[in-house]
Amino acid sequence: MKPEFWKESVIYEIYPRSFQDSNNDGIGDIPGIISRLDYLQDLGVDILWLTPVYPTSNADYGYDITNYYDINPEYGTLEEWKQLLHEIHQRDMRLIMDLVINHTSDEHPWFQESRSSKDNPYRDYYFWRDPAPDGGPPNNWTSFLGDSMWQLDEQTGQYYLHSYGTKQPDLNWDNPNVRKDMHKAMRYWLDLGIDGYRIDAVNSISKDTRFPDAKDTGNMQANSSEFYKNGPHIHEYLHEMYKEVFSHYDIFTTGEASDVTLDDVKAYSNPAREELNIILMIEASKICDDPQDMWKSKPWELHELKEIIAKWQKDLYGEGWMGIYLSNHDHPRLVSYLGDEGEYREESAKMLGIFLLTLRGTPHIYQGDEIGMTNATHLHTIDDVTEQQAQVYYKKMVEQYDEDPEVIMKRIRSKARDNARTPMQWDDSEHAGFSQDQPWIPVNPNAAEINVQSNQDNPDSILHLYRKLIHIRKESSALMYGKYECIISEHKQIFAYTREWDDEHWMVILNFSRSEAELQLDQHLADRLKNAELIIGTQGAHSEQIAEDAREHRTVTLRPYESLVFRGLSILDS
Repeated sequence: MKPEFWKESVIYEIYPRSFQDSNNDGIGDIPGIISRLDYLQDLGVDILWLTPVYPTSNADYGYDITNYYDINPEYGTLEEWKQLLHEIHQRDMRLIMDLVINHTSDEHPWFQESRSSKDNPYRDYYFWRDPAPDGGPPNNWTSFLGDSMWQLDEQTGQYYLHSYGTKQPDLNWDNPNVRKDMHKAMRYWLDLGIDGYRIDAVNSISKDTRFPDAKDTGNMQANSSEFYKNGPHIHEYLHEMYKEVFSHYDIFTTGEASDVTLDDVKAYSNPAREELNIILMIEASKICDDPQDMWKSKPWELHELKEIIAKWQKDLYGEGWMGIYLSNHDHPRLVSYLGDEGEYREESAKMLGIFLLTLRGTPHIYQGDEIGMTNATHLHTIDDVTEQQAQVYYKKMVEQYDEDPEVIMKRIRSKARDNARTPMQWDDSEHAGFSQDQPWIPVNPNAAEINVQSNQDNPDSILHLYRKLIHIRKESSALMYGKYECIISEHKQIFAYTREWDDEHWMVILNFSRSEAELQLDQHLADRLKNAELIIGTQGAHSEQIAEDAREHRTVTLRPYESLVFRGLSILDS
């Protein structure tokens, strides 16, 4: 629980390709980001996280790096990036870079050398294996995209391993030269003055190199993640990374780690182990996913979300640190999957903002969530989809399993990464103020109503609530470090909890539904509210009346997604 700047910060994720286009080529860029820094400073965020801006083959829009030492020409120049860093620091903000260390692009010089011959010095930078006796892949592992994790290279007759797309071959971290070269690349940007890294797929860098077959789960693919996540040398390699690189700079590191237990999170982020500072809490963002097929949506109940939050808030308390986030560039829009993108868009967006910014952990805001941006509307056919995982899924389900194309497209429309990647909606002009030319991906038509300018002009907007919340959080030790306790835990619509630190106490009451929610407070809770101040009530006079009624131990009725934040509660009974 030692105070650290990264525990007390709010992080804002920028997807550069879709944030702001300065040269009107339809693609966001670094000068565009510079032009919007005053907006971000006014929002109150402390740290900007840039998704990859290195040269890339664009198979996965930056997560397939061809050169770790330069800037993607689509986004600008290294000098422009240096100017961005300078401008960020001038505004007392920090910058973290997204670093992909599990794999490179197949166009990276290391891989080009590696695939050239079996005896090339770079051959062992990647995983190469002979075919199985039948000529097929060495084992039945499936990639994150759902196809085989092995790709045959005709030139040498061997297969190479790829946890993601075929153009993203996995690096062999068991090779000490790979680790040295990656440490060198890390130091390059740190020496230029960045403030840390968000490390992509960090728990995948150590594999079980026996490459045993995975158990067939019967859901059209074998779940092989147990063999390539949280692997045998993962803690050794992360500790080495800390000692060789991170410990020499005043920075922090965030790790994206899927398929982790809470014990894993404690191991990765406990400062005594000297590995990473933060592990991202991914679990809540996947609550709508069918466990057998992430493209299918499943109904979920509020108690499931309460259990996830309790696990991360209570069981991790004092033993590690997490990044709180509910959406990013890889997920549907926050309000579209956890809220209501229709009638109650504003109400649910405010409720989710309060939820995000009143939990313990470092909050991560994804660009556009602060104005309630929604899912895309242009994904009519698979030809409209840009992201590779959706394309692989469609081809597999329609061509291999003869599924109805429209059924599959319906799933893709709700879950595709394209939903989060439509251009940032700055104003109501033709291309939403993102560009004066046709963007690389269509602007959501609702930009005419949902945009930064309209939020700026409305003091009751989602944007103004985010600003207020960020300011409140920065002034509150309880919201940053305090203990969490779920209250009224059995209620099917209301998520209520307290945050406490020394003599500072908060209570948050959220109606997590599109229906009215009746709440009967017991005498204990009513007594605690008598001396409490309503800091935020998202329904104006109605919220104020609810606060008064609650103090008198009455039954109250919250409107859809209505949210109340109280400060000044008495100490919880032990």
